[in-house]
Amino acid sequence: MADISLHFSSHAPLAGTYTAFKQILATWRRRSRERRELLSLDARTIRDLGTTPQAVQFEASKPFWRA
Repeated sequence: MADISLHFSSHAPLAGTYTAFKQILATWRRRSRERRELLSLDARTIRDLGTTPQAVQFEASKPFWRA
């Protein structure tokens, strides 16, 4: 029978977890804010950006977790 042992290092076991989670939350907040701002743009600004109201609506309707 094979002897299987699991090794656990106590040297900062969750070192990058908190930082990664914090970055994900910051990205989600930024996307949410930017999509709300897109909805507040007027037709002239949308045209100046070189896009269409339909494209703005499509982007703004995406959930914050989707890029």
